[in-house]
Parts: sequence; C-alpha cells; structure tokens
Amino acid sequence: MIARIWRGITQADKADAYIAYLNETGLKDYAKTPGNRGVTVLRRQQGEHCEIVLISLWDSMAAVRAFAGENPERSVYYPEDEDYLLEMEPLVRHYEVADRILPG
Repeated sequence: MIARIWRGITQADKADAYIAYLNETGLKDYAKTPGNRGVTVLRRQQGEHCEIVLISLWDSMAAVRAFAGENPERSVYYPEDEDYLLEMEPLVRHYEVADRILPG
C-alpha cells in the first residue's frame, strides 16, 4: 500500500471554505479512482495561516498514477486552488506503508 502526502497553506479564515472546495474536487476524484483506500484530512492553524495535509492511501503506484497521471510525484491542482493557497507546492511525497495497526 502507498501513502500519498500533500500539503498546502491557506489563510486561516479561508480554511473551512478550502476544505469544502477540496471535498468537491480532489477528494471526490480520489474516491472515484480505483485503488484508492481513503483519505485523511489534517489541519493545523498557525496564527493567520492554516496548514492542510491530505494523506491518501492507495493499493499501488499504478493506482496513484490513475489519479495523478504519468508524473505521480507532481501535485494535482484544480482551477480555484490558487484562490485559496498561499503557495502551490509542486511535489507530493509517497511512502510505502510498512505497517498499519487497526483497533480491536
């Protein structure tokens, strides 16, 4: 399994609107892509800014490519992202999931 980690920073007062926008764009596309195993959305407010981190899980790098294209290390952006984000980070990180502990 592969974890894909993306990070963005927005103004704190735009964070809720941006997360709603993510739900209508990227997160919806994650869910439609075969091999996606879900996504966790993290947020951390730091003064006037809010850091948002998406950790998505995928069956394989082939599944990641089905979402991200032939250069899966590149961030995927949508038309209105630039209205929210302070920077457009060009790259994401991928990790092989070495272990996963589930409750119970």
